[in-house]
Order: sequence, then structure tokens, then C-alpha cells
Amino acid sequence: MPAQLADHSPGPTLSMLVGCTDTAAAAGTARSLMRDAVGLDPVTTSLVAVDYPYGSPATGGLFRLLGTDAAGVTASLFCKVLQHVRHWPSLGLLPPEAAAMFVADFPWRSELELWDPIVQRSLPEGLRSPRLHRVIDLGDDRLAVWQEDVTEVDGEWQLRDFATAARLLGRWNARCAEPDLLATSPLPPGYALRMYAQQAVAARGLQPLADDELWSHPWLRDHADLRSRLLTRAEHIPAMLDRLDGLPQSLPHGDASPQNLLRTADGGLVAIDLSFRAPHALGFDLGQLLVGLVHAEELPAARLPDVAAVIAPAYLDGLHAAGAAVDDGAVLGAFATSVLLRSGFDGLRYDLLDGPPSPTARHAFDERLALSRFLLEQEAELGLR
Repeated sequence: MPAQLADHSPGPTLSMLVGCTDTAAAAGTARSLMRDAVGLDPVTTSLVAVDYPYGSPATGGLFRLLGTDAAGVTASLFCKVLQHVRHWPSLGLLPPEAAAMFVADFPWRSELELWDPIVQRSLPEGLRSPRLHRVIDLGDDRLAVWQEDVTEVDGEWQLRDFATAARLLGRWNARCAEPDLLATSPLPPGYALRMYAQQAVAARGLQPLADDELWSHPWLRDHADLRSRLLTRAEHIPAMLDRLDGLPQSLPHGDASPQNLLRTADGGLVAIDLSFRAPHALGFDLGQLLVGLVHAEELPAARLPDVAAVIAPAYLDGLHAAGAAVDDGAVLGAFATSVLLRSGFDGLRYDLLDGPPSPTARHAFDERLALSRFLLEQEAELGLR
């Protein structure tokens, strides 16, 4: 019987992550894994937990296995634990009906689609996945996904990096608009975004926006215009979703933020952490590329216009280079509309209003206000009508 990962345990051990029941067997399996994956025969191995933002319900942990051979040569592997969302610690914070639907419907294994042969063939030159070495069933709807430990280029993302990523996403999305690849998804167009709008946006976005007492807070009371505009656009969410579903569709990366497009020394990108894996309108993948670093507080919201100005034409270039016959205006409208739906209504940091006031908290709060305001303005200019 495979070793089990207990909920709320101090943390997985190497034995658990290689599916063994004792330390000696785990060490042997780890040595075998490293020999097969990177050609290193380690005499010592150690497991290190990797810190990450605990937002993804299907992520049960990130780990790095370090090995050293007799000559002192070192190598490493990366392990991501995928889990059924019933194991997610924050599940109890959802309303019971939403939690039940989440448990029943959330595709917790969807990241593995990245290594499906048809998806692998769709990746354009310059964009690849990490090398997959082994998937180990840990039992109880948990999987250890052992993969390449990608060496990333250090340094902040520059506008040229955003343009490169957008161009590659355009080429990839064009290939993923082919009927044979779209047919790999059993879900209807726009399904993931529609579910997000009906559940997350409704609970985390529209309910707080309707709260007069909340919006009387000193950090919010001067932003009544933003509140009014968001509430006005919220009335059109069903129509916005319908328009998106009627446009040319592609099977997207789904969470193509810079954090999930790893830059490598050869100038290429490595895509990780697929999400929102249902057909969505061409342009959808630009949304997370735009807002991901703002969400992570690694890019000021004041830079959003600059980023949007480079990624939009680069993405269109990528689509055209891959032979996609598209209406550029519709693609940009889909981008502006979908990113507003996904990040404009429910991204405000209301949680910071309950803590002790500080310049750091206030800055983080104001950044999200600026993000929502920009997304509204972009959608007013480019969005689908």
C-alpha cells in the first residue's frame, strides 16, 4: 500500500513522495529516479520544500530533490504534488453549495495535459514544457509529478520579455485552435471562465461591491466612481460571457502569467502549471500575462499600460505567423473582456482592511484599485459590445 499524505501533516517526506513505506526503499527509489532522469548516481539525497503562494486548490506542495554523487557532482529534480480539491485547506471558507460544486467539478489533474502528446506537438519553437520523469500515485487522489528542475534566468521581466511571451502564446494558441486539439476537451466554450464568474466573481467580487458599509472605509470612500462602474459592468457579465463564447476558440494555457513562463538561458520559455483548461476565445491567455506580476506585487500597476501596449500587437503577430485568420479587433476585445471578468471585479484586497494600517498594506491595497481601474478602462476601449 503506498505511503499516504495525511491532511494537516507537518509535511511530506521523501518516502511519501516516491510512494514508499520505509526510508531505505525511498532512498533506493530516489537514486533510481535521479539516474533515469539526469544520469546522476547519487550517494546522498535530500528533500527541500519550496515556498509558493498557497492559492491553487490543486497544489499540495512543491519540492526539490537534491543529489550528490561520489565525485561531488550535484543535480536536482522538481516535484509537484497534485491533489483533489477536497484536500484544499481553504475549502471550508466557501459557501457549502459552492464547495460541493467545486469538489465535484474541479479538474485537479488537468496540469498533466501539458505532457499529452497532442499538446506537446502543439508547442511552437521557443516554448516547451519541463521534461516529465515520473508520475507516482500517492493514493487518496494525490499525485507526485517528478519533472525537470528548470534553471531560470534571473532578473526582472522587461518589456521585450513580455513581447516574446505574447508572441509565443499567439503561435501556441493558433495551433491549439485546430479542431483535433479542441476536441480533446469535453467542456463547452468558455466553461472555466463562466464557472469562475458565477462562483468566485459573484462571491468575492459582487457581494463586497454591494456592501455600503464596506465601501465607507477610508481607503475606499474616495473610489465611489470605481465601485459604480464595476457594478454597472457587472450587469452585463452574462452578455459578456455569451459574446466570448461566440468567438473563435482555442485551448489555452489558462494561467500564462510570467511566473508560469520560465525564462531560460537559450532565450526560450518553459510553460508550467496549466489551468482553466476549457476552450476559450483567442486572446484569453493574454490576461494573466498582463496582471500576473501585479498580483504578485512584483510590477507596479502604473506599468500596465506599457505592458498592454507591447503584448497585444506581439500576440497578434504570433497568431498571424502561425497562419490564423482572425479578426484582430475581436481578439483584442476578447482579451480586454476576459481579463476584466477574471481579474477586475474580485481582485481588491479587502482582507487588508481588517489588519493594522500600515504604508505597506495601503500601497498593496491601492495597487489593486489601480489594477481594476485600468482593466475597466481597457475594456471600455477594446471590449466586446
